[in-house]
Amino acid sequence: MAYNKPNPDDRSDNVEKLQSMIHHTIENMEEAEKAMEFSSAEDRANIEAKNERRRHSIDGFRSEIRDEANARNNH
Repeated sequence: MAYNKPNPDDRSDNVEKLQSMIHHTIENMEEAEKAMEFSSAEDRANIEAKNERRRHSIDGFRSEIRDEANARNNH
């Protein structure tokens, strides 16, 4: 019987992945803001709410980047 071994925890590129996630999130926010010009009032409100959630996500990503960078420097 073969046992599956868990993959090793490779965190070496987490900072870069998080930075990429921030970049893509900002691009999505910008595209959403452009779409607001052609949206109804209800859709604009939904876009604004979603972009606010995206801002919170970006803050979280930046916090994780600091944590990962500190872990990288301390190990």
